[in-house]
Amino acid sequence: MAENQGDIIEQHTEEEMEKRTLPFPGTGTPSERGEQTGTPSERGEQTGTQSSHRLLAYSDALISIIATVMILPVAHTKVEDTEELRQSVQLLLTTKIAVYLMTFMIVTVAWAAHIRLFQVIVRIDDCLALLNLACMMLITFLPYTFSLMASFPENVLGILLFSGCVMLMGAIQCLIVLYAFSRPFLLNHQIQISENQAFYKEHILKVIMRVPLMCLIASVFSFIFFQLSYVLLAIVIFLPYISQSLKWCRNKAMGQVEETPDSMMFYTYLPNEPLSKERVEAFSDGVYAIVATLLILDICCSCSFVTVGLLWFVHHSLFLHVTKATRFMGLLNTFSLAFVGGLPLAYQLTHEFPDNSRNELEAIQISCVIIFFAGIFQLGIWVVALYNEQETLHPYVRYGGREHVFMLAKLALYPCVSLGTFFLTCILSKFSAPIFHLMEITVPFAFLVLRLLVRIGLALLRLIFCPDRLDQRSIIIEEEDEARVPFNALVT
Repeated sequence: MAENQGDIIEQHTEEEMEKRTLPFPGTGTPSERGEQTGTPSERGEQTGTQSSHRLLAYSDALISIIATVMILPVAHTKVEDTEELRQSVQLLLTTKIAVYLMTFMIVTVAWAAHIRLFQVIVRIDDCLALLNLACMMLITFLPYTFSLMASFPENVLGILLFSGCVMLMGAIQCLIVLYAFSRPFLLNHQIQISENQAFYKEHILKVIMRVPLMCLIASVFSFIFFQLSYVLLAIVIFLPYISQSLKWCRNKAMGQVEETPDSMMFYTYLPNEPLSKERVEAFSDGVYAIVATLLILDICCSCSFVTVGLLWFVHHSLFLHVTKATRFMGLLNTFSLAFVGGLPLAYQLTHEFPDNSRNELEAIQISCVIIFFAGIFQLGIWVVALYNEQETLHPYVRYGGREHVFMLAKLALYPCVSLGTFFLTCILSKFSAPIFHLMEITVPFAFLVLRLLVRIGLALLRLIFCPDRLDQRSIIIEEEDEARVPFNALVT
């Protein structure tokens, strides 16, 4: 009897140890849960592999740093007090700001390609880890190439170095794909069981080589007409959408029915292709954290950290209600993060000039514009998510849901306040600094009472437009429904 009890206890102990080793206990396919599958020889090879989660977290942190630190050369551009800011923006800052935005967007394109690649490859070994490190090393070199392009835009050296880095990155990614497909146990389970692995491998290689091919063309044109090279590099950012539009036009012209993507095809250029929501959140958190840290380099007397923190809070609230992020949502998120990355420039300019000067007014207006676009692109993510609400949002925040209006108010607060501050500074230019500081101080308190304000506003609207529908019975039923479906259960 004691031996049987000992066997039972030992068996339960082994089961608990197995559950703890699984990344997502009880979910996913055997290969995704880390279980050994396949022949005995393949199981022997799998013992040297591990989940790619830590490698992806390291890559996301590194890429977010690279994308954000490019604002430092722009933020530390010296503008003399005797020099008009408008002229300086046109002569000194315009080129650097444009290069920073292009840098941020292209680095995020590389990050999105990294997401798609490791949605196919779910396990790694030492060789894949080293190849990924080589790819990350080349990405860390990109800020230097962009600095060259910003300082010497007419010199072809920056374009050549950037194009060379991207082409080498493409070659390394091709090696990663070839290596992973030679060891199918590293791949996603749906591709492992597919009979068309060769087709998938060829398709992924073709998609990977599109960006390096564009950069090769740009490097050739840099010797002939360097302006066209910058245009080609900018096209890289919107290549998925251009490719999809050309495909749609070709199908319409030839009278073909548009093909529906295979459910097992994870590596495409479709704008609605889902991205990993967790990696989008991790990359965004990295950008917000770095921006909040960079603000200490130029300590300001205003609530600069609070502004960055509240923008992160709105972003966090938004993605808390999102179930799946499409590529278009990812593009809007990238635009928002790019303007968030410009906040160190905004606050550095705001406190650099004498009080009540023309330069101070224009610097404050630039800060309002940056905050406005950082918030309006977050609102754009919400609009796109509502358009595809069945696939992208939890039921309780869909149009007409319990949290729908409150989430909309959260996202609209910063765009409305920054836009109102901009116009107030245009009218009351002598009080521009106090108005701007008052906006920064009052917005945190507005977030605290926002839910109460939304409820009061909705009650007034119902009282004015729908007085007959506002009966006590409907209110009781609504409260019972809310109590019946708890928040944690809905999220789960």
